[in-house]
Amino acid sequence: MLTLDKIKHAQSVLKEALYETDIKRTGNLTDRCELYVKAENLQKTGSFKIRGAYYKISQLSPEEKARGVIACSAGNHAQGVALAAQKNGIRALICLPDGAPISKVEATRSYGADICLVHGVYDDAYKKSVELQKEFGYTFIHPFDDEDVIAGQATIGMEILSQLKDVDAVVVPIGGGGLIAGVAFAIKHLAPHVQVYGVQAAGAPSMAVSLKDGKIECLASVSTIADGIAVKQPGEHTFAYCKEYVDGVVTVTEDEICTAILALIEKEKLVAEGAGATPVAAIMAGKLPQLDGKKVCCLVSGGNIDVTILSRVITRGLVTSGRQCTLNIELLDKPGQLVAVSQIIAKCGANVVGVHHEHANAGSEVIGCYLRIDMETRDFAQINEIKQALTEAGFKLCETL
Repeated sequence: MLTLDKIKHAQSVLKEALYETDIKRTGNLTDRCELYVKAENLQKTGSFKIRGAYYKISQLSPEEKARGVIACSAGNHAQGVALAAQKNGIRALICLPDGAPISKVEATRSYGADICLVHGVYDDAYKKSVELQKEFGYTFIHPFDDEDVIAGQATIGMEILSQLKDVDAVVVPIGGGGLIAGVAFAIKHLAPHVQVYGVQAAGAPSMAVSLKDGKIECLASVSTIADGIAVKQPGEHTFAYCKEYVDGVVTVTEDEICTAILALIEKEKLVAEGAGATPVAAIMAGKLPQLDGKKVCCLVSGGNIDVTILSRVITRGLVTSGRQCTLNIELLDKPGQLVAVSQIIAKCGANVVGVHHEHANAGSEVIGCYLRIDMETRDFAQINEIKQALTEAGFKLCETL
């Protein structure tokens, strides 16, 4: 069973393997609350997962260690198991979904683990790992539904309470639920007045749906940029702990996640992956209004985002926050038109970064054309100012992206 004594024991074991990550007061991410972030993205292997994996492996018998370990993961648990196994001199085989970011796959391999890529998502990798475990007798290290793993993750809750003694609420990402189960258990036993909320991606709301229905549900599919929490079904242990100790679960959209990732990079100098940014996304998007005016700690659970994905996330975040805009303008193909458009945009203070010109289609003026302007802007208010100025000057806006 999960107990405070077990969590305290995990704390003592983990001192030899990882850092006590800092809690950072944010600047201007939001004016809704006094916001802090627990930077587990700066943990060894780039996420909190090393905590549960290392503690679980430390508790194995010599016979279990001799058989080697197997795990399934979307990437972060894989790295935690691989490093923990390496430090203990144990062979590790990791099943990962073939859509896992290349950076996570290669990082796992760099810690000495063998890799098995499985077509599909996390749940498909889980099924494959169970098959291989039965076939070869490996010791299975579950990514979330294991009480030793949950105890390892729960050490984060202990740290938050010691680092931020007057915290009112803690907001935690949820995939399978191991992280929030441990954090909520520790916090509710030591400081029951502190609220604990979970956040899932809208494209993978397995725990939210299960808690709403009062039973464990398995989603038909999941789709989200937050690959670390793209889980179809929560665990039995984690569902039970969330049902008892978690105050509520909300979801955030892909655009809200991208906006939070961009804000963390730009304003806090922290790189977060999609899963890690979900708590901040929930606060920024006003999904937890009950926390307005309170002292809130968001757990940024990981920072292992693939750089190719990061570039697309930044672009999307710029668009959704009004920092980047594309205007399509229909006009007559004659001299001076581009100059007139450019002067209006310049007068409004935006920066043109791209121009594309093409002749109009059959349904437009014979001498018509389309002008696509890519701009860097301050916010949506400036975009609206530019659109209004162009319209007043007689230009026809066809589409705004």
